[in-house]
Amino acid sequence: MNSISVRAVLIRGMLAGLVAGLLALCVAYFLGESQVDAAIALEAAHHHDHGGGEELVSRTMQATGGLATGVLVFGVAVGGIAALVFCYALGRIGAFGPRATAAFVAGAALLTVYVVPFLKYPANPPAVGDPGTIGQRTALFFLMVALSVLLALGAVVLGRRLAPRLGNWNASIAAFAGFVLLIGLAYVFLPSFNEVGKDFPATLLWQFRLSTLAIQATLWIGYGVVFGYLAERLLEPKPDNSRAGTGPASRTAVSPT
Repeated sequence: MNSISVRAVLIRGMLAGLVAGLLALCVAYFLGESQVDAAIALEAAHHHDHGGGEELVSRTMQATGGLATGVLVFGVAVGGIAALVFCYALGRIGAFGPRATAAFVAGAALLTVYVVPFLKYPANPPAVGDPGTIGQRTALFFLMVALSVLLALGAVVLGRRLAPRLGNWNASIAAFAGFVLLIGLAYVFLPSFNEVGKDFPATLLWQFRLSTLAIQATLWIGYGVVFGYLAERLLEPKPDNSRAGTGPASRTAVSPT
């Protein structure tokens, strides 16, 4: 793929990320923000005497402008990164066209970048977690993301090397089993945190966590669909049969009788 094509794919990837970000923003606002408000209200009810200065950013601004900026910027950024991964993956992971490759990249990103780390370090709403461990929890979450991505890339390389000896199906199973095994070891040996208070409603906790999962799923599924369509139109344009002498009707018209 030449540099002009890569640039065009990158632009379409960022555009698809923007569209996917808008979809994720709708889910975050209508599904996630209510859970955040409930958790904040619960925290406020348990800390009547907590003092402090005036908020630098109001809750309304956080739930509207702040949320929109964060989600859309994130969507554009990961859309561009995923488009570059697509450029590398196209034609190297099997006989898949642009749309199928885009779906594969989006699904792999959802799994490795969010689902795998989420199962070890799930998101917590306000009022949950020790403020003293937030730095450690954040670092471990991003370490889990890095491990997940690197192990997934390693599994792809392993599957390709085993394919000539085991066949594509068996090689894929072996590579996936290795990925699961190593991720399981990371789950076991990395530290865990159980900082949810006994008085925090379990229903609210899981509704919040499921809403964060729904936001990410919407983002990546939307990206896969939109970017797959744009990439296919760019890389596999439909032939133009409107020119004289190129369509079936024209060929029939000039054929000898």
